[in-house]
Amino acid sequence: MAEQRQQDPLHGITLEMILNQLVATYGWEELGRRINIKCFTNDPSISSSLKFLRRTPWARAKVEALYLKQG
Repeated sequence: MAEQRQQDPLHGITLEMILNQLVATYGWEELGRRINIKCFTNDPSISSSLKFLRRTPWARAKVEALYLKQG
């Protein structure tokens, strides 16, 4: 099990932490361009985006991929 944690680059990082980092890096406008989902382009907020991303696996995967890509 410890091996699995070491291989998971997102271990210990919450979705809220990821989203806050992406917003700080790109801002809402650029984030909405990079990942075209309504919660980033139409009256965005951390709380509404978290609600959507927690219910929508494909969108969460895109956000996590962008976070990992930025390194």
